[in-house]
Amino acid sequence: MKLWSGRFEKNTDALVDELNASIGFDARLYRQDIQGSLAHSAMLAKQGIITEEDKEQIHKGLKEILAEIESGALSFDNDVEDIHMAVEGELTRRIGDAGKRLHTARSRNDQVALDFRLYLKQEVTELRDLELELLETVLELSKSGMDVVMPAYTHLQRAQPTTFAHYMMAYANMFRRDITRLEDCLERMDECPLGSGALTATTYPIDRAFVAEQLGFARVTQNSLDGVSDRDYALELLNDLSILMMHLSRFSEEIILWCSWEFKFVELDDAYSTGSSIMPQKKNPDIAELVRGKTGRVYGDLMSLLTVMKALPLAYNKDMQEDKEPVFDALDTVKKCIPVFAAMLKTMRLLPDNMRAAAGRGFINATDCADYLVKKGLPFRDAYTLVGRLVSHCIENGKTLETLEIEEYKKLSEVFEQDVYEAISLDTCVSNRKAAGGPAKESVQSQIDYIEAFIEERR
Repeated sequence: MKLWSGRFEKNTDALVDELNASIGFDARLYRQDIQGSLAHSAMLAKQGIITEEDKEQIHKGLKEILAEIESGALSFDNDVEDIHMAVEGELTRRIGDAGKRLHTARSRNDQVALDFRLYLKQEVTELRDLELELLETVLELSKSGMDVVMPAYTHLQRAQPTTFAHYMMAYANMFRRDITRLEDCLERMDECPLGSGALTATTYPIDRAFVAEQLGFARVTQNSLDGVSDRDYALELLNDLSILMMHLSRFSEEIILWCSWEFKFVELDDAYSTGSSIMPQKKNPDIAELVRGKTGRVYGDLMSLLTVMKALPLAYNKDMQEDKEPVFDALDTVKKCIPVFAAMLKTMRLLPDNMRAAAGRGFINATDCADYLVKKGLPFRDAYTLVGRLVSHCIENGKTLETLEIEEYKKLSEVFEQDVYEAISLDTCVSNRKAAGGPAKESVQSQIDYIEAFIEERR
C-alpha cells in the first residue's frame, strides 16, 4: 500500500507505477534523504511537535537503515515509488507509529527539494576540487613551456608568435572562471527549502533556521512557493557544466590538431591514446575526441531541463521529477572527463622544435615588421601596406622576412636598416610583448603568480 493511498479506492495501474517511479535514479539521494530526516525530526522534538522518545526511535532507525544501505545489506525494489517513500516505509516497518510521525510538518515537495540541494552542494564542492587539480596541471605545463616559441592562430591561420606558456595560461584563465562560476552557483543554492511544505508552509510551530543550521545551509528559502518549485540552482549548475565542457572541448580540439602529423606539436602518452583495428601506424587522440563529443551530451542535459521548466505554473508539478536524470548525467559525465583529461595533459610530451619551426613559417612576424617601421616614424597604415607588399614579394620569391636581403628591404623603403632582423626575430617578437596579459616572460610569470594565488586561497 502506498503511503499516499488514503483517498484512493483502487490501486494505480502497473504501467502508471512504472512511469511514476523514480527509485531507479533518485536512490542515489538516500544519504541526503536520511540526513534531512534526522534534522527534521530533531527540530520536531525540539519544538514539542513529537516526543523525545519518538525522535530517539526515529534516529536509531534511520541510522540503522543508512548503515545497511551503505553495507549493501538493504536495497530497494523498483516497485517502490521513490527513495523518500522507500526510507520512510522501511522506517515505519521497523519502529511502528514513531516512523509515521516523521513526516509531520513536511511534504515530499520540500523533502525532494532539500535532498536535491544537499546532494548538489556536495557535488559542486567535489567538482571544484577536480577543476582545481586540472588548473594546477595546466599551470605546471605553462611553467615548462616558458621558452617554447610557437605560432598563435586566428581563423586557424598562423597569426603571431607566442609561447606555449602563454597559450596554456589562456586555458588556465578559462578554468579559473569555471571554478568561480561553480562557487557562485554554490552560494546561490545554499538555501534550505525544508519547511516550505507542499507549497504554503505549515501551521506547525517549526524552526526552519534550526534545520538549516543542522544541515549546513547558510539560510532558508524566502518563499514557500518558490522553495518547492525552484530549480534555478540545477539549471545554473548545468549551464556552468556546459561552459566548463565547452572549455575542455576547445582544448581537446587543440590537442587533436597538435597530435596530427600536419602539426606534430605534442605527443600523447600511449596510455591516453588508442590504435586502429586495420591501420597499424595509427595513434589516435580518442580521449580528447571523447571529451569533445561528451560536451554535446552535457549541452543536451541543460536543454532537457530548460525545456521541462519553461512553462510550469507554480508550485510543484510532476514534470519536475525529470530534473534529476539530466543533472545526474551531466555530473557523472563531467566527473569522468576532468580527471582523465588532466592525466592526459600531465603525460603529454611537448615537441618544441616542431613548434618553433612552425612559428618560423607563415610570416607571423609581419606585425612586428610594421611596428618596426612605425617606430622609425612611418604612420601605421603606411607601414602596414608596405609590409604587405614585402610579404607578397617573399611569397613570389620563396623567401621569408628573415631571409630577405637588406637591399631588397631598401628597395621598398630606405627606412629599413640592418636592425630590422633583430626586430623581427621570433624571440624579440615574443619578449617585446610585455603588456599585461602578453607572452613576454615577465608578463606570463605575472599570470602564473595570479593563478597560483587563486589556487592557494582555495587549498
